Amino acid sequence: MSNPEVYEPLWEDREVKFDLGRSHLRPRPGEFVVDRLEAIEDTKGNNGERGRIIVTNLRIIWHAVSYPKINLSIGHHTILSLNKKVAQSKLRGGECEALYVLTKFNGTRFEFIFTNLVPGSPRLYTSVFSVHRAYDTTRLYRELKLRSAILNGKELRLLPLEQIFSKIDGVWNLSNEQGNLGLFYVTNVRLVWHATPKTNFNVSIPWVQIKAIKVRNSRFGHALVVESSHQSGGYVLGFKIDPEERLGEVLKELLAYYEAYYRKPQFGVEYVMESSKAAEENPAENAVLENLADDVEIETGNQDTLAAYYSSGGNSENREVIFEETLGLAFEKPKDGYTVQSLWELN
Repeated sequence: MSNPEVYEPLWEDREVKFDLGRSHLRPRPGEFVVDRLEAIEDTKGNNGERGRIIVTNLRIIWHAVSYPKINLSIGHHTILSLNKKVAQSKLRGGECEALYVLTKFNGTRFEFIFTNLVPGSPRLYTSVFSVHRAYDTTRLYRELKLRSAILNGKELRLLPLEQIFSKIDGVWNLSNEQGNLGLFYVTNVRLVWHATPKTNFNVSIPWVQIKAIKVRNSRFGHALVVESSHQSGGYVLGFKIDPEERLGEVLKELLAYYEAYYRKPQFGVEYVMESSKAAEENPAENAVLENLADDVEIETGNQDTLAAYYSSGGNSENREVIFEETLGLAFEKPKDGYTVQSLWELN
């Protein structure tokens, strides 16, 4: 039986992207809008530009109102810290309190500063802080875990939105020469295996991090193979189930649950803003990302855009000091990938 072509890597919560095209702005299955704020300035990269923030269960999107192709997508997984600080806003006419978002993606730190143009409104902070907190406390829905505390005694400790579909015993894990006998828990959000009686030897694999499920030949005969995504470590896990007729039945069952998950993914984030409850009854509100995607052209961020948000942080290493004759200035050599010309031409 072939693996269904349903796997789609989850990137929305794990990447920082600039000036996205249509396909990347559209919500993936399971992504929904928690809150939308209409008067937000991107004070660091587009100071003086009125914009809109859309907070989803996976990311924060900002786009310029007048020119939607100028946009940002900040995955919740990339966020290192959220703070309130004073910033200089052109639209607010001077110093005001702003939301500082420090992120890290592909080894580079980016800092974003958002200012609410409605004086005295705490909604920007409460929305972003609360949704990010809800995301951060539900990682088991989206992350592969090895040898973790997932059991309560000898039973699986269920997550709030989790339901057990089936329990399959007599499953050998083929991670060593002898193998370890254990069992599968198959739920609506993940596949869990643990050894018996050594329950601390276990693995929890969310469906969203499973790249493929198939049967392969091994030195132990035909084995069930579960491949995890690159972002979850790229594990290849082998399991032995006897007899072969039963192995085929288990494969068919797992593939059915795998397909069902991708038709309606569950990422675990339940937070709903009071002001957004109407969205559940108003499909147009949850279609806001679809509408935004229709308004932009395909274009990817360039080095100038990246440099505008670059944050060296407080612990950056001292770089070589160079003298630039055209400017008549001495300064630290730009990081790899940047040139003096590209930084000097920033708007």
